[in-house]
Amino acid sequence: MNAFIHHFTFEFRTGIRNKQLLLMNYLFPLGFYLMMGFVMAEINPPFREDIIPAMVVFGILAATLLGIPDPLVNARENGVFRSYKINGIPSISILVIPALTTILHLVLVAVIITISAPLLFDAPSPVHWLNYVLIFLSMAIACAGLSVLIGVVSPSSRMTVLWSQLIFVPSMLLGGLMVPYKMLPDIAGKFAQLLPATQAMNAFNGLAMGKEAAFSPWGSVIMLLISGILAFGLAVYLFSWDSRNTIRRGHPLLALLVLLPYALGIFLW
Repeated sequence: MNAFIHHFTFEFRTGIRNKQLLLMNYLFPLGFYLMMGFVMAEINPPFREDIIPAMVVFGILAATLLGIPDPLVNARENGVFRSYKINGIPSISILVIPALTTILHLVLVAVIITISAPLLFDAPSPVHWLNYVLIFLSMAIACAGLSVLIGVVSPSSRMTVLWSQLIFVPSMLLGGLMVPYKMLPDIAGKFAQLLPATQAMNAFNGLAMGKEAAFSPWGSVIMLLISGILAFGLAVYLFSWDSRNTIRRGHPLLALLVLLPYALGIFLW
């Protein structure tokens, strides 16, 4: 337990001291939030209604998808995981601790956005605070698990960028952050339901912000939690200690199972 706490503390401090992680955890999400608040809210005043959930979801996407996978791949390629293995550190700690520290950073970012948006941009505050916290944690777990899984299955840093952008870019365009889900064509809407951002925005609208959800908001929360837990489980199963180790317990394509809860949700809800 002491080793876990020391490792967690070290990773948390690294998230502040490391320039790249500082950028992804704080500067990029908060800078984008301020830009969208001052610019987008003037161009499109109804955006004020969604600025809190949209920018919180954006912060989660940026910090997890763009911040977690690359350090995992670099550590594996540089032999860091081999030294962890020699010292008896379990693989689950290697995967869970970066996710937990990132979520802790995201809590601070979410608090800043939630408190400042009503003051700076006259944005409405959440109506149901417990639901707001639950949805935030569900989204953070889902994206952190997905990011850890990307780091595990990616053979190189370049591939982490590709896989992360395959989730990040569609989330920005179709996830309900900029364009409301109800305005999407039917085919685009079905595809959008495969994205954690869409599920989170739907849940925020229906359960926290006092607005109408496009589909089952509690179904969205359930899918986010199941997908996050499944992603961590797959990451542990597919984890490799060394980049030279070509033998895996499963094929990397098993990572696509993380989309299964969202795919089933299209038919269930």
